[in-house]
Amino acid sequence: MQPTFVLVHGAFANSFSFAPLQAELGLLGHRSVAVDLPGHGFAATFPGAYQAPQDLEELATTPGSIKGVTLADNAAHLIGILERAKRNGPVILVSHSRGGITATAAANARPDLIDRIVYVSAWCPVALDVGGYNAEPEMATADSAGLMSAMAGNPAELGLLRCNFRTADPEVLATFKAAFLADGTDEEFLTFMNTFQPDENLDVGTSADRAQAATWGRIPKTYVRLADDTSLPPALQDRLIREGDELTPDNPYDVRTLAGSHLKWLVDPAPGARLLGELTALLDVPARS
Repeated sequence: MQPTFVLVHGAFANSFSFAPLQAELGLLGHRSVAVDLPGHGFAATFPGAYQAPQDLEELATTPGSIKGVTLADNAAHLIGILERAKRNGPVILVSHSRGGITATAAANARPDLIDRIVYVSAWCPVALDVGGYNAEPEMATADSAGLMSAMAGNPAELGLLRCNFRTADPEVLATFKAAFLADGTDEEFLTFMNTFQPDENLDVGTSADRAQAATWGRIPKTYVRLADDTSLPPALQDRLIREGDELTPDNPYDVRTLAGSHLKWLVDPAPGARLLGELTALLDVPARS
């Protein structure tokens, strides 16, 4: 049966990010569904103060719908989608960036719903929590200056992360571009920034949400390295691969590499779509016990 690709977005993103990739997958004959995690997509908050002319003081205090959303909420929502997709045949779960945390949590809970799990420069915590990895040497070269300089409000008071992606500050925009799409044009970069939403939830999981050998470890898995990523550097991607292989040595990652930055594979989706299409052939493996 034809598999369904279930696509999970990263931080501040939504299903809209995957539209070009889905078009390419469709033209290659593949079925896909892009997920909006709770508080994302049309459920997101875009405060009036976020529009032009911006009111930065009001933006820093306006409530957002994503407040209180947890990783458990994300995982439960994704599991519901996986259950529906699984009725139609095999499921290949694809996550990008922070979406990997949700994909891992869902895989820990319901490995029976996933025939292959794919991380595209995505978080799959094994030995540490995400906060722990952020303090490790592999993240020393990560470019987070743009996000930090454009944060709006106090996360502890807002109960969420808020970032002003519609800033006109040229220095902040330059740091954003360097972190996310250094190999894209200015027009591509600004277009992608306008698909982002200002709010993200605070919950990145705990030790209980790390990959579990007994469940997550049963699922065939692929890691797609993004070779020029400065947001989640290749050194950290390689560490996550290594730790996953150590956790399940009898079920190591199938490792692939795409050239490009954190967002280039979505802006120029043909190579990524071809790579994902190739993974359908790997579904012809003996069923897991």
